[in-house]
Amino acid sequence: MVWWLVFGRFGSSGFLCGRQGGFSYQQKYGLVNVKLKWAKDKALDAVVAGERELRAACILVSIISSNTNGCLPVYHLSRHQGQLGLPHDLKLSTFIRRYPTIFHEFHDLDSGGTLVPWFHLTPGALNLHQAELTILQKIQMDLLNRLRKLLMLTRYRILPLQTIDQLKWDLGLPYDYHHSLISHHPELFSLVCLPDDRVGLKLLKWDECLAVSELQKNSTSQQKEEDVRNGTLAFPISFTRGFGLKRKCMEWLEEWQRLPYTSPYSDASHLDPRTDVSEKRIVGVFHELLHLTIQKKTERKNVSNLRKPLALPQKFTKVFERHPGIFYISKKSDTQTVVLREAYDRQQLLYKHPIVEIREKFSSMMKKGLLDRSRGLYKKSADAVPEEDSSKDVYGDELSDNSPTSEGESDYNIFSEFDSDETIHNRC
Repeated sequence: MVWWLVFGRFGSSGFLCGRQGGFSYQQKYGLVNVKLKWAKDKALDAVVAGERELRAACILVSIISSNTNGCLPVYHLSRHQGQLGLPHDLKLSTFIRRYPTIFHEFHDLDSGGTLVPWFHLTPGALNLHQAELTILQKIQMDLLNRLRKLLMLTRYRILPLQTIDQLKWDLGLPYDYHHSLISHHPELFSLVCLPDDRVGLKLLKWDECLAVSELQKNSTSQQKEEDVRNGTLAFPISFTRGFGLKRKCMEWLEEWQRLPYTSPYSDASHLDPRTDVSEKRIVGVFHELLHLTIQKKTERKNVSNLRKPLALPQKFTKVFERHPGIFYISKKSDTQTVVLREAYDRQQLLYKHPIVEIREKFSSMMKKGLLDRSRGLYKKSADAVPEEDSSKDVYGDELSDNSPTSEGESDYNIFSEFDSDETIHNRC
């Protein structure tokens, strides 16, 4: 349950007498040295569990479906392995074969006469992907606004494409958003060359209507009228069941909630980074950033390189640890994922974006394929290599991961997992 941690009033405190008084107060208010403990939240951990596999599978679906033939050999798919986020010791073909309800495998000879695996989408996966494309077309304006608001959070309305690529899954952007979204709106976006020679995306027009944070948008229904009038908006707070908050920490948090709220879309250069008011602004930036994501979460590493674009001080991600009632850090899947607590009722999103619903269907399809495969329902394939060699070639990766391989199997794996100069012909 989310509750609002703000008690009492400051009485005759200077910053309630107007913006100028608030500025005077906040510059004198130092950064309180308070550290709140991390407590495991099983419900929110469950939200993160399996996300890495789902994301990798959906990326592969987009890559395969974008090919004119609707199928690709594994050595071509391997070129994209770096962006899948899978463990380095996991072979791509091993991962793909775990989900036969999504990917169908067949084999063909390459130009060197070696039998290599190819993959295309199953009818169910293809239909689901088509439904996703239809939804993406319908919600294009929503996606455009998310991207515009992200750029409006930055100091110069510019972000490297590499940074946006890291966030595109969380923002719900299409895999090929460079071509399917940006290129169709030259009046909004421009590609620029950055000082470090990277390509950046620049927002050409500021929209004042979009420069309203989620906290401000909901202030009339969720905040006290006096707080709205004085600009001291409080964040929704909730803690893991059984979380013990010491009295000292409770008192600090109560006062911190009453501090002036600075919109993440406004200039904050006047704030002293050594103050709690500056920290509240940083919390507001990430509160807004997580609201821009369709599942209200992102990996911590995705925001670690946003310090300069967002004009943030050093060690800015420490706010995640200092405010466990606003953010939860999940340590599932060998990474740290920041989750916005207020967006969830246990492990259920309070509002599901249409793309989230599509992803949930992909997830269910993957779980079914994994279960069916474990029951042995996919051991025989009509499109596999000749029957006497099918078990070795179709499942060779899993069988050989922890056991010695023969010379023939080694040759097979080399051609299966790495690039080839072969021209792809229609074999699907």
